[in-house]
Amino acid sequence: MNRRFLGRLAATLAAALALGMGTALPAHAADEAPDVLVQRLSTEVLDALRADKAIKAGDIDKIIVLVDKTIMPNVNFRRMTAAAVGPGWRQASTEQQKRLQDEFKTLLVRTYAGALAQVNDQTIIVKPLRAAPEDKDVLVRTEVRGRGDPIQLDYRLEKTPGVGAGWKIYNLNVLGVWLVETYRSQFAQEINAKGIDGLISTLAARNKANAGRG
Repeated sequence: MNRRFLGRLAATLAAALALGMGTALPAHAADEAPDVLVQRLSTEVLDALRADKAIKAGDIDKIIVLVDKTIMPNVNFRRMTAAAVGPGWRQASTEQQKRLQDEFKTLLVRTYAGALAQVNDQTIIVKPLRAAPEDKDVLVRTEVRGRGDPIQLDYRLEKTPGVGAGWKIYNLNVLGVWLVETYRSQFAQEINAKGIDGLISTLAARNKANAGRG
């Protein structure tokens, strides 16, 4: 198994975790340490991928169900989308922001769905957490291990107060490349050329094209 595939697999797992949203937090999540949270979610994702033949075959509807119902919503996806869109986010209307989140989510799911069919004997190793108990922003470093070299997959998390309190992922690093920054440069070009509505249209068109190939 080559490094390119493992990198794609790592991105798949990152995207799956990044997209978990829409259900209530489990009771223990608010008190769960960030590294323990990442380990649990990673294990749940891998177990679900291995157990469902339709997901392994690339069934987009099943993948979305996995994302929305099985994976716990321990991600600040609004913050992730806002950071990817950049300064234009503040000028976007509420409806535009919702469309951006929806299209960005679909883009991530469809971009990485193909790698799900090849999940086999990979494991996730969470490295020791380097953080103080009072820290509110931490980096959890992990490796995806299979045949070949291990793949770096890191998570940036913030601790949120109030209702739904707990650690939430807001950025992902695959092989030294941060997901949010990668998309920010792409989105900035679209916004500069066509505005927010132009970016939404471009994302929708990409998603439609990807669906046609699926």
